[in-house]
Amino acid sequence: MIRKKLSLILAASLFAASLAGCGGTNEASKEATGVAESAGTAEDIADSSENDVSKDGSDEETVTVTDHDGNTVVIPKEVNRVAVAGILPFPSVIAMYLGSAEKIVGMPPASMSAAEIGLLGEIFPEILEADTGFTNGSDLNVEELLTLEPDVVFYLAGNDEWRTAMESAGIPCLAVSTSKWNYDVLETYDQWIDLLSRVFPEESKSSEVSAYSKEIYDMINERTETLSEDEKKDILFLYQYDDNQIVTSGKNFFGQFWAEAVGGRNAAEEIAADNSNAVINMEQIYTWDPDVVFITNFTAAMPDDLYNNALGNDWSSVKAVKDKAVYKMPLGSYRSYTPGTDTPVTLLWLAQKTYPELFSDIDLNKEVKDYYRDIYGIELTDEQVERMYNPEAHAAEGTQK
Repeated sequence: MIRKKLSLILAASLFAASLAGCGGTNEASKEATGVAESAGTAEDIADSSENDVSKDGSDEETVTVTDHDGNTVVIPKEVNRVAVAGILPFPSVIAMYLGSAEKIVGMPPASMSAAEIGLLGEIFPEILEADTGFTNGSDLNVEELLTLEPDVVFYLAGNDEWRTAMESAGIPCLAVSTSKWNYDVLETYDQWIDLLSRVFPEESKSSEVSAYSKEIYDMINERTETLSEDEKKDILFLYQYDDNQIVTSGKNFFGQFWAEAVGGRNAAEEIAADNSNAVINMEQIYTWDPDVVFITNFTAAMPDDLYNNALGNDWSSVKAVKDKAVYKMPLGSYRSYTPGTDTPVTLLWLAQKTYPELFSDIDLNKEVKDYYRDIYGIELTDEQVERMYNPEAHAAEGTQK
């Protein structure tokens, strides 16, 4: 069982911690994680885990944190009011990390829609009181942000315009990257947790989260590493899909990691466009003939739309459609295509859907409930897990302009 070894790993990690003290498709890109960072952002900056909080005395009221863009930022030692701008999954990550959303005073509208439709608003109802009027897409209203009196604002790395505006207004702000780790979803989530552990050291969960993610990743790799090239499945991610266009995940987006991590191939790997700018047509899909199709919650498209050719294209000859291997990705604490709280169990779900025969022994319902309970202290019901893995079309509400 997956959890069998984790208690030993966590015990060792916690013991060590106790000793150490511890519009166009460009707009679509921002809807996923706010992936608007310019290529190469922070490429030459040392890994954030090497930049510890400054060793101020216990009586100091501030600490210094190095963010994902390499900026050294002075923030209050006690952070009680937090806003998030541009990095859409991050409010859910903060809430799950802290075990509460009481400190979140502001977040983007797309983050709010996920909280309302998914599980986050049920788990932490207080998050539904957060303000959303200060930011929308590429817009940031600093005057409105000031009225929220945030102790710190987390924003999308690479957005120097926003950073300059907030610094000029005297607002401490920390850059959060989505692309610095080459869209490696597990590593990115680990680094997000690491940053939070330096802002909220008293709540650190970095060792537990990292240990569980690594255990899942290693287990999947062990089961899939003997697959021959012919046995590996070609996976297509439909990031956005409607009557007007089809957008996939090429080599430079999260789908590349997901496909490789479960022992498959990204059918659209040849597409070099960054982030979600990978617009494709049906002729390319016919050529790739993917074995499996995963549809994100950044589009209202559903598996039945492909099975029934409901969006103006003929999918009937595509292998994944013929085999009924088209799946809508989960919506738990946030839309699971991105890094986030659900990343480890999303990886497990993807592996089970891609290679059901290799993972038939995994009770996903139990694993998800154990993960939420053991890492975050949250007891999910069977009904909540069922909804998490069977989202409806309206899960995409609030992500489109």
